[in-house]
Amino acid sequence: MKLKKVILSLGILAVILSCATNPFTGKKTLAFVSNDQLFPSAFAQYNQVLSENKVIKGTKDAEMITRVGQRIAVAAERWLNANGHQSYLDDYQWEYTLIESEQVNAWCMPGGKIAFYTGILPIAQNETGVAAIMGHEVIHALANHGQQRMSAAYLQQGLAEAGNVALANDQKALGIFNQSFGIVSNVAGMLPFSRAHETEADRVGLLIMAIAGYNPDEGAELWKRMKANSGGQAPPEFLSTHPSNDTRITNLQAMAPTAQAEAKKFGVTSFRPIN
Repeated sequence: MKLKKVILSLGILAVILSCATNPFTGKKTLAFVSNDQLFPSAFAQYNQVLSENKVIKGTKDAEMITRVGQRIAVAAERWLNANGHQSYLDDYQWEYTLIESEQVNAWCMPGGKIAFYTGILPIAQNETGVAAIMGHEVIHALANHGQQRMSAAYLQQGLAEAGNVALANDQKALGIFNQSFGIVSNVAGMLPFSRAHETEADRVGLLIMAIAGYNPDEGAELWKRMKANSGGQAPPEFLSTHPSNDTRITNLQAMAPTAQAEAKKFGVTSFRPIN
């Protein structure tokens, strides 16, 4: 019992000491891995991806990706400066790349390295759709979601190891623990954690795209097109890393007025036309 209490106490202490408040969400977040460690690794992975794929340069689409990305980055900086976080982006190195691929995907590495695949452009359909995707992906980076997922994985691994140590003398209990821990920790912990990140990125991404001058109403329209493209094929929400398409559409529709109100605080009273 003493060993269990020691392990639990150390785990709680580690979580408390590793928490930091994110300015975009206002929440305490896990940060077992610092940006000084994370960013160089992310930049190296980004460069490797670029070296292994065909990068599109000089086209209207490539120029649009850069233009939208720069506007989103400026909007994020404006929001941070207005809310007292002037130095938050000091270590970010923004880069915007269009990659030729049929994948319906886009992502932003920790530290600001962004990739769009040509396969997502028909679903984005227009520059405002690209801004909705860009805002979402950029917020994943700015809200430190990658850092949190790594930290949560370390915590999950640590709890599993602690359980094995604590139950080492009870083989029956140990067997039950090892059979159930992975499933329970994923369904009850890691998957809801991931879905919460997606909802955060949707919500704050709308704010940032609106401040950048793009109509946040397009967020829900984008996900209607995403739903149509998926053909309705998706696992049950509780077994998924993402909220369901219908949940996202409903949430985005509800979030749009708040994003418009936030944009007005920055002098944005009208949006770029959707075309």
